[in-house]
This record gives sequence, structure tokens and C-alpha cells, in this order.
Amino acid sequence: MPAAPFFNTLDSVSSTNNYAMAKVHAGLASHGMAWFAKEQTAGKGQRGKSWVSESGKNIAMSIVLQPEWLNISEQFYLNAAMAVGCFNFLKEYAGSETQIKWPNDLYWRDRKAGGILIENIFQGTLWKVSIVGIGININQVTFNDTLKNPVSLKQITGKDYDCEELAKELCSNLTEITEQIRHSSFKQTIAAYNNHLFKRNEKVRLKKGNMVFETVVKGVSAQGRLQTADSTEREFEFGEVEWLL
Repeated sequence: MPAAPFFNTLDSVSSTNNYAMAKVHAGLASHGMAWFAKEQTAGKGQRGKSWVSESGKNIAMSIVLQPEWLNISEQFYLNAAMAVGCFNFLKEYAGSETQIKWPNDLYWRDRKAGGILIENIFQGTLWKVSIVGIGININQVTFNDTLKNPVSLKQITGKDYDCEELAKELCSNLTEITEQIRHSSFKQTIAAYNNHLFKRNEKVRLKKGNMVFETVVKGVSAQGRLQTADSTEREFEFGEVEWLL
């Protein structure tokens, strides 16, 4: 596998997203540049959570993208494309039970194999930069007790992998899919996202505030809202509801 454009390897860093963001602000980053860390000491997850990863055992990587051709209102377009790209990569190794859990997690069966965190820089009405942070469990087999349902590629397949080589492959895939969505329909991307959506057309338990309720996951809208149906059809913003698995 040839190296992806601008692929960089770091021995240790607090957060690849923070590192990439610092490079952007210093004018030292360009579209497609990526940083893979063998060790990440303060990884970032969704909604301010931390991403805990054993040193040398996983993919921890951030890619700089400049989606100036997208409108700010189309943020979920990029989110969906990155999720589909990561899904396609993981499915090649983990198999057909791989899924995308709304909004940006990678699941195998009912267990979390990875996640995506996208941080954006806007300038007026222009979408200047996205930092796409990706964490995928590769060779780690023991996890912190605070993690509810983790799984790694090694646990799925029984094999060991070269994390850096996998990261290069993933980086190339995501760079390619970014170019592809310039010329493809958003409907194709959101359809692919929904085709592989975790628990689609299945009954789930969700929590909103102090209320717990059962509903059926129908899909995700073009704006990134979770669509459900029970006695009524509803849509939820990210962070509005919590999954109870």
C-alpha cells in the first residue's frame, strides 16, 4: 500500500485533532494532510468525552480537509461521507456485521469498534477547514471498565495488524471519497449511510431527559437528524437522545 498524500507518523501526542488544528492555525497544513499517532494521551471523543486508547495498538489519526465547495448547511454531507468511508474500510476486515451507529460511530454487532470526531473552521459563510479525527480499535484486547461495549479488529478476526499500514490505507480511502463527493449526489451518500445504519427498522430504547421510551429507528435525514417512529414520527438532533443498549 503506497503512502497516502502528506501522511505523517507521530510517536506520541495528546490529541491528533488538537495537533492538526495547531498546524492549521500555524499555516502548516493543507488539504489531505494527515497525522497518525502511535500513542494518544488525551484523545477526544464526541460531546467532550475522552477517547481512551492503548499505546501502539490502535488507529488514532486526524485528516485535514478543505471542503470550501460545500455550504455550511451541508455539514452532514461530509459527516456521512466520512462515516461511509470508514465503514467500507472496516467492513473489508471485520465483515458484513459492521454498521454505522448514528451519528459517527463504527459498530460490529452491538459493540463499538471506532468513532469519528469532526471539528470545523468557518469564515463568514465559507467552510474553510475540517479536522476529521478517527479512532478505531485494532489490536487492543483489554479495555477500561468504564467503556460499555468496546471491540477490536483482533477480537473480531483473531489476527494482529500493522496499525500504521491500516491508517495509511484508511487515509487514502477517505481522501478519495472526499474527491468523489464533489461530483456525486448527496442522495447517494446519505442512502449509503442509511443502508448500513445500526438498528435500522428495529425497536430500540432511547432516553430524552428523564423519559425512557421505545421506538423504531427509520433512518437519518439529510440534515443528520435521527428519524424514528412509534405512535408518532419524530426526528432528534445529535445529543438530544441517549441510546440505551
